[in-house]
Amino acid sequence: MRLARRTQVIVAVWVVGFAMGTMTHIIDLAADGIGVYAGFPELARVFWISLTVLDPLVLVLLFARLRAAAPLAVLVMVADLAVNWSVFFAVGGLSVFGVFTQSLFGAFAFCTAVHVWRTCRRDPVGRVVSGVCARLALLRKER
Repeated sequence: MRLARRTQVIVAVWVVGFAMGTMTHIIDLAADGIGVYAGFPELARVFWISLTVLDPLVLVLLFARLRAAAPLAVLVMVADLAVNWSVFFAVGGLSVFGVFTQSLFGAFAFCTAVHVWRTCRRDPVGRVVSGVCARLALLRKER
């Protein structure tokens, strides 16, 4: 059974969003080490460092068990947005653009998670990912 284009687009957006989050936190850690995010509250710093594991975990589940990725994606985004908006208002130091674009991605994840959950009830490993990769290959050929 081939998944609908809608589901493939949703998964592609999730992959891009969580990959960007993963890369952001890896780059931050590589640049500043364990002292990264100095000047922010300790719990926020610990949470942001934990995203170096949580964001890639969502990516792994997107490629291995799509249905399991849906609730984890929502949990990660709820926590991330709660921490970032709290720090934004209480402490400052976060960009409006970053918090806003992350909120848009979070809203997209929230609004599409139920669709992914329901669509992928019997998803064998890799079916969605192979569909997304095939779609990306077609896009490259069209250029």
